[in-house]
Amino acid sequence: IVVMLYGSFYLGERAMAKAQARSDQSQAVRTFEELLAGYVHSAYPYHASVRNLAVYFIGDDRSVEFVSSLSVGLGGRGMAKVRVSSELVGNQGATVTLEEEMPVRVSEKDQGGGGGYSNSLVIAEGLRGFRIEYLDSASENESWVDEWDGRQLRALPRAIRLVYHDEGGREVRRVYPIMIKMLAS
Repeated sequence: IVVMLYGSFYLGERAMAKAQARSDQSQAVRTFEELLAGYVHSAYPYHASVRNLAVYFIGDDRSVEFVSSLSVGLGGRGMAKVRVSSELVGNQGATVTLEEEMPVRVSEKDQGGGGGYSNSLVIAEGLRGFRIEYLDSASENESWVDEWDGRQLRALPRAIRLVYHDEGGREVRRVYPIMIKMLAS
């Protein structure tokens, strides 16, 4: 009877540990997605000067850099330059890093100013097949593209889509609309 009880207890303990690990991983992914969604929803068509209509929003399939009207690091107040980038780490998948900088400095001459606030933090690890796509609503058929250069296009994309594979190998697609673009449409 003792052996049966110990076996039942052992199996129950292992099942709970696995469930807790899955729950922790799901919570980490939700936190990563919610944090990123807040910044993307608040993307702002920032112009370096009044005469220059170029919009500061630059992205490719591995990273995106833009100005957001939400600064999580300062409690949701103020404009921040945000960079989200991924780096492939061997067979372990992509590590996604979020960098935030205030005040906003977008030109080379602004970089030496010093002061201000900057922060960098890893927001996701082990994402397989991670890539970023941009919704181009200016073309005849709305389409997803792998690159966006707001300096040339003079506009924000309509949305950003993150694509990656979960631990089961299923493809996950998360679409984050850029709210100021949605309001202007």
